[in-house]
Amino acid sequence: MKVVGLMSGTSGDGVDAVLVDIRGTGHELKVKSISFVACPYPANLQQRILAASARGTVSEICHLNVVLGEWFARAALRVIKQAGLEPAKIDLVGSHGQTIHHLPNEVDEPGIGPVRSTLQIAEPAVIAERTGIPTVANFRPRDMAAGGQGAPLTPYVHSVLLRDRKRSRLVVNLGGIGNVTYLPAGKGLEAVLAFDTGPGNMAMDGVVRRLTKGRETMDRNGRLAAKGKVAVGLLAKLLAHPYVKRAPPKSTGREEFGDAFVEQLLAARKVHRLKPEDLLATCSLFTAITLGSARRWLGGPVDEVIVGGGGVRNRALMSNLSSVFSPVPVRTFESAGWESKAFEAVAFAVLAYQTFHGTCANVPAVTGATHPVVLGTIVPGRGRK
Repeated sequence: MKVVGLMSGTSGDGVDAVLVDIRGTGHELKVKSISFVACPYPANLQQRILAASARGTVSEICHLNVVLGEWFARAALRVIKQAGLEPAKIDLVGSHGQTIHHLPNEVDEPGIGPVRSTLQIAEPAVIAERTGIPTVANFRPRDMAAGGQGAPLTPYVHSVLLRDRKRSRLVVNLGGIGNVTYLPAGKGLEAVLAFDTGPGNMAMDGVVRRLTKGRETMDRNGRLAAKGKVAVGLLAKLLAHPYVKRAPPKSTGREEFGDAFVEQLLAARKVHRLKPEDLLATCSLFTAITLGSARRWLGGPVDEVIVGGGGVRNRALMSNLSSVFSPVPVRTFESAGWESKAFEAVAFAVLAYQTFHGTCANVPAVTGATHPVVLGTIVPGRGRK
């Protein structure tokens, strides 16, 4: 099957679209990448998404749901066109959507009991209508309905595509949130361990956005952080954050490490009298240490660290990761035959494929779900049976 995968992470900076060819069943899949495009959001749309995540009104979120559906549909059509194909030749679209809010911890609801919730927008009905292609979306709620946290979901795909018979690998994703997947050598899904470790790029991006009043959205290539000096006292306070100490299964998002967390960082900058580059250097090392400290829960050796996500372009962060994990080699997804920037979109193409075939694709030991489930909902394509 030819499947389009669509992904926009917690940074809210655009849609990544990939076209892949998938063959096989269950855990034994062959996946070949055909085409990839990155479709950045306009600056004002990114600002609206981030604002909606923090304090959005019902009407704004309702409106953005359709607006982003149009953006995701355009990204799908663009990657198909780049591959020299027509939409009619594509079998399926898998869309993660845009996370607006993620509440993985149980809240006791009177008369109902414990409830977990999450909201990803980018209306799949719009994607299916504009492309004519059956679209799978809303992957996370089914895992939550089964008692899980709805995240992380990519460890299933890490196991399918990145497991190795001889080497135990730790897969690191440097998105808005940092997360790890442990793949013990020669083992299958039953041995996978994965969880979110804390902020990836989110805190650093937020600091840059605030300090430049929106003129810049990130520390490009980690240039500022590389010039800075780590504030040891502030770093110690950050490492004492309750989430960092919490044992897995666990997941997090903008609710814990978004605007409010950035405000705390900026307040600390004044107290410690830090230059912008010093604050960024401290945040960069904080992210690296939280990823490295994940090893305390793995229960086995790490022979190789494979890193993907937008953060691989941040040289200061990658340097910190190499130091934290030394002497274990730290490599990018490219060393395993995948594009770092495309892999998350590939993951949701694979998850959509499994949903289409009725295959369970959560990892209960990772999310905390009581049992395996088929993820997502399917919106039929236009004019297709």
